[in-house]
Amino acid sequence: MGKDSTVAIDIQNLSAGYDKETIIEDVSIQIKENDFFGIIGPNGGGKSTLLKAILGLIPIQKGSIKIFNRLPEQGRKYVGYVAQYTEFDKNFPISVWDVVLMGRRSIRGYLPRYSSTDKQEAEQALKMVDLLDFKHRHINELSGGQRQRVFIARALAGHPRILLLDEPTASVDTDMRETIYRFLKEINKKITIVLVTHDIGVLSSYVNRVSCMNRYLFTHDDDRYISTEMIEKAYSCPVELIAHGVPHRVLVDHHQKKEKEKRS
Repeated sequence: MGKDSTVAIDIQNLSAGYDKETIIEDVSIQIKENDFFGIIGPNGGGKSTLLKAILGLIPIQKGSIKIFNRLPEQGRKYVGYVAQYTEFDKNFPISVWDVVLMGRRSIRGYLPRYSSTDKQEAEQALKMVDLLDFKHRHINELSGGQRQRVFIARALAGHPRILLLDEPTASVDTDMRETIYRFLKEINKKITIVLVTHDIGVLSSYVNRVSCMNRYLFTHDDDRYISTEMIEKAYSCPVELIAHGVPHRVLVDHHQKKEKEKRS
């Protein structure tokens, strides 16, 4: 199988949740290497739960997940993760440099000292997000958008082959949001990206595949498109048009599998 067709994440008939409660059900999707895959859907629909299942952070109730043909516990070493909300003590004395170096822990474990290689990789990650000049700043001195880029740099410092991002621009202004998405589009040349977002408009300009998540994963046969039926099933409300940027997504007719029709 050539590199362009390598399956990065293979999810089959997945059900998962917390304390025996099922949050996501019967999810099947293959995400190929170098895909930029977007997931949209309402709050509580299971988007973050799906990312945590991929990382092996919650138990699988049914089905399977493979990351480069490995179970999540073994495959997550290839994954960088940027959480939706990154809380921290604003008075804790930690610099941008220290935060990014933490991204090396996935590789070296908890040895007390960072190696020269660790420091080189952290520096390179800060260069990638254009924040190297801020390395000695306290993390609280940065804007929300700058902090988010630091957290992306932390994920990149571990040399991931896959980057999972949960609402990475939820707390940033419009200009910084566009900057972050342009940066993600650039690194997508080398890294598979799975992006959870509420920003439907951005999907038209940056991602190359998209699905809707609301307990089930709703897709179109050609998942380069967002369909009216896919959106309506996920959000439980009528949708007439979604268009943003150039190029924009065309809304096409969509038919779900019969078994999902019965459940909805």
